[in-house]
Amino acid sequence: MALAGCKPASNDNAAASAAGSHPEVGVVTLRPEAVAIAAELPGRVVASLTAEVRPQVSGIIQKRLFTEGSEVAEGMPLYQIEPAAYRAVYDSARAALQKAEASVPSAEAKVERYQSLVKQNAVSKQDFDDAVATLAQAKADVATAKAKVETAKIDLDYTTIKAPIGGRTDKSSLTPGALVTAGQSGVLTTIRTLDPIFVDVTQSSTKLLDLRQSVDAGRVRVAGANVAVKLKLENGSVYPLTGRLEFSEANVSTTTGTFTVRAIFRNPQRLLLPGMYVRAIVEEGVASNSFLVPQRAVTRNTKGEATALFLDRNGKVEERVLSVSRSVGTNWLVGAGIVDGDRLIVEGAQFVQVGQPAKGTEVVLDGSTGDVRERRAAEPRDRATAG
Repeated sequence: MALAGCKPASNDNAAASAAGSHPEVGVVTLRPEAVAIAAELPGRVVASLTAEVRPQVSGIIQKRLFTEGSEVAEGMPLYQIEPAAYRAVYDSARAALQKAEASVPSAEAKVERYQSLVKQNAVSKQDFDDAVATLAQAKADVATAKAKVETAKIDLDYTTIKAPIGGRTDKSSLTPGALVTAGQSGVLTTIRTLDPIFVDVTQSSTKLLDLRQSVDAGRVRVAGANVAVKLKLENGSVYPLTGRLEFSEANVSTTTGTFTVRAIFRNPQRLLLPGMYVRAIVEEGVASNSFLVPQRAVTRNTKGEATALFLDRNGKVEERVLSVSRSVGTNWLVGAGIVDGDRLIVEGAQFVQVGQPAKGTEVVLDGSTGDVRERRAAEPRDRATAG
């Protein structure tokens, strides 16, 4: 009886040994999906408008009318130049205009008198022509005087230097009491419009050709006219507002092989400042019926080809060569080498060999890190194969 009791135990050990010959691996079942194609590109923040403020008349600066580093509106006074000399020129021009205008009525009256008298031969034709010429000269003098008044008024207005655009000012290069001249090279201050703001990014011409070929082949559907753009800031954080693609240059740099793409963003909090380094995530299009393969499951063989291990329908390990096009987060975008329902080994690949039976346990990966987040029960066909 004792010996008989030991026999079933021997059978159990054999079954356990048989089960132990099938190592357990973590797998994910791959399904085709529409994958958004995005390129992460380096870029710099650029002000949407920039204006260098210079004087247009010469004189001594009386006052600075703005706070350095503050926001100013278009047309807001920034500096006041001593206006006394320009006001005197303006007053003189107005007086000259009044003098010119005063001579016009008498010249007109003389022409009217001579016009009736010349018909009666009371005055000579020459006297009438001289009167007409005198009237024309008087009107020309008025026009010249008006132009001088307008010029003097413009110069007088220029003594108040105003903001040509709205935006944030830099520091002032000169203080009250400084002499400025018209057309000087030195800048008084610079104004930059920060909302909206531009981001100029550079993209490789090779990547552009790859995208165009994928679109022509039907593998990628372009995003359309309103291409969304997101930003990663220098500290790694993501800018909360989404921008849109404004334009791309029509020429490629002969030195770097890149071309510039410009995006526009709202910047109400003035978080983006000109000169900042950022990384722009540009949505280029959508790849239909594509597969995302976790990067942790892909290796390179001696030929440099991307390979991965799969469990076939019989529960055996097989190796395949994949056509990898680009990275998408923690995954690779694969264009060939996979069909719907394939089971990819993502955990325990180091414990199995090609052609060896294995027990597959479905796992769920964290999309941000690529680590295993959850394990599920083995599929029935895996248990049948193990048995």
